[in-house]
Amino acid sequence: MAITRVKLGTQGLEVSKLGFGCMGLTGVYNLPLTDEAGISIIKHAFDNGITFFDTSDAYGPHTCEILLGKALKLLPREKVQVATKFGIVSYDANNVEVSGKPEFVRASCEASLKRLGTEYIDLYYQHRVDKNTPIEETIGELKKLVEEGKVKYVGLSEASPDTIRRAHAVHPISALQMEWSLWTREIEPEIVPLCRELGIGIVPYSPLGRGFFGGKGVLEDLSPNTFLHFHPRFMGENLEKNKPVFMQLESLSKKHQCTTAQLALAWVLHQGEDVVPIPGTTKIKNLDDNIGALKVNLSKEDLEEITELVKENEVSGKRTFFNHEHLTWRYVNTPPANTSAQKAENK
Repeated sequence: MAITRVKLGTQGLEVSKLGFGCMGLTGVYNLPLTDEAGISIIKHAFDNGITFFDTSDAYGPHTCEILLGKALKLLPREKVQVATKFGIVSYDANNVEVSGKPEFVRASCEASLKRLGTEYIDLYYQHRVDKNTPIEETIGELKKLVEEGKVKYVGLSEASPDTIRRAHAVHPISALQMEWSLWTREIEPEIVPLCRELGIGIVPYSPLGRGFFGGKGVLEDLSPNTFLHFHPRFMGENLEKNKPVFMQLESLSKKHQCTTAQLALAWVLHQGEDVVPIPGTTKIKNLDDNIGALKVNLSKEDLEEITELVKENEVSGKRTFFNHEHLTWRYVNTPPANTSAQKAENK
């Protein structure tokens, strides 16, 4: 099917209305796929109208970028929008080290370009905000990379309103990647209006609640290899309390003659023309199902009904892993930029 193309931000970036998140291809939610299987999914997505592919140097780490790079060799590069991220130095269940230092930004970009086998990155995000480095310094280096042609557009992920404003003042931010789904709504009161004020596109990650609205943990048991066993919303009593949300949405999906996942994804897709979700999957049938969500038309009344359904069933459990909440936009701000005058005073 033909997928509508939309503007992501006001600087000129144009992408397919639905993107594809590549993280799961390298074994985060299940066992990693072979290169052949992963490339076939990326190619299937492209052949069916998806041109916007999201990855990060942290996925794998590195292997996801390498996989996407192999797939890019089989696709017309000028018709693909590649988004990748930098900023995570190291990552495990207990600790995440983040850097936004200019020298780290540049080194990360050069390394990603090599792994992707491309001369430029269409959209380059800071994956997580470094609370020890002024955002002005990080964005300043990204601005240089744009001027050099290595990066076309700049993005942020899990950034607070203050960080977004300060970053945007240094160089226009084209896209903000945040978690947004029927059961994760915290960006709606402040961040969504701010993005629209500044002309920043919104890229929801985990738009299907990390697979919950596709039936993970409800219709099908969680894979023994998935890290969702450590996610609060999928654990024990929380999961049992959350199951009615899925069951009621499943009942409502029959009215719209679609799957539960399609209805949940359609709700996100209907949040605005500047909203481009990036669901991921390791299965062709799920990919086709996600693409089918674009055909689900929801009226204002439908959207309100779906919204109220989830509001009435309070979601149980935090949206992040226990040790990672401090990395979300609510908890991270960077120190003020050290101006020339301040530097002189500090000597």
